[in-house]
Amino acid sequence: MFSYAAVPPPGRLYWRLQAVGWGMYMLLNLAMVSLNVPLTGKLVLMQLAIVGPLVLISHGLRYHLKASGWVRLAPVPLLSRLLVLNVLLSVLSQVVIWAIIYFIIRPAADGQPHGWGQFVFYVFNVNFLLWLWEGFYFGWHYLTSFRQAEVDKWKLAAAVQEAEMRTLKAQINPHFMFNGLNNIRALVMEDPGRARDMITHLSDLLRYSIQLNSAEQVPLGRELEIVEHYLQLEAMQLEERLHYTLDVDPAALHVAIPPMTLQLLVENAIKHGVAPRPAGGFVQLTAQLNDSGTLHVRVRNTGRYEPQPGHPGVGVRNARERLALLFGPTAQLTIQNDPTQLDTVVACLQLPVNAPPAAPNGALSIPRPAFV
Repeated sequence: MFSYAAVPPPGRLYWRLQAVGWGMYMLLNLAMVSLNVPLTGKLVLMQLAIVGPLVLISHGLRYHLKASGWVRLAPVPLLSRLLVLNVLLSVLSQVVIWAIIYFIIRPAADGQPHGWGQFVFYVFNVNFLLWLWEGFYFGWHYLTSFRQAEVDKWKLAAAVQEAEMRTLKAQINPHFMFNGLNNIRALVMEDPGRARDMITHLSDLLRYSIQLNSAEQVPLGRELEIVEHYLQLEAMQLEERLHYTLDVDPAALHVAIPPMTLQLLVENAIKHGVAPRPAGGFVQLTAQLNDSGTLHVRVRNTGRYEPQPGHPGVGVRNARERLALLFGPTAQLTIQNDPTQLDTVVACLQLPVNAPPAAPNGALSIPRPAFV
């Protein structure tokens, strides 16, 4: 069953094109008629009687195409239906036009039609016009549908990007929290007071993680506060085995970075570098903002970087993927053994300060004419 009531009304562009198209057809007819006979008011009325029904028929055709779902048909089934429908509408239009002209306007002295030959000629003429109208209508419809498909594709890409980002953050944050809880468990029986202090630091870290779960970037200064919480948490456990320093350019504190990124680098430095060594070691974090508008962060620590080939670790891999999603290839995160100092690992993070995202992070807005 067709539902014409469910068909949305056309936009202004549709009516403008209807007026322009059929208006040009009427002016062309008047110009051709004026070559043989002088224009009179009755001839203008006759052209209005011809064009008026054609406007109504084409508008009704638009409702039928949308209500019946023909706009979604494949070319062959669509053409076969239009072939029959155009013949019926062409005949109907001539019956209506003939009735208006010969019963209302009456241009001939006897008020009778001029013959079947003329009737058939105009049926073919209207049939041709309907095919032209439908060709333009479907061409415009397919064009706007293609543009909408592009918009939907970018919306889907943005949704996939957001889902990937949330997945990566969901993998990083619990990884850190589990490590913190394990450290506290080790001190509960040994030193309850220090365990309580560690719980306080961990609660601040947990609050930070929850509050910024939906944030893609945070100021470097806010991230450093969490790094200090973490370092104090680890210093309470490792005692004199851990020595750390933070050297940050004040101009870099406002730079936005992905949350938990620095914390991940510091955590890896302690977990894989300092903690396994009986003598402990150091962690040194420096951050500078250079004149070209690039943030350089280095985390140096005692240890050796010996990753398995092709397996840099879940946290590092996720951090790189997050950076690629947010900044594209301009962001870099590298971890290697320091060539200038023995038994030292250096992690370098480079971020553009004002670079646009690598891909859309929301719905695109592409103007779409209100036509169909």
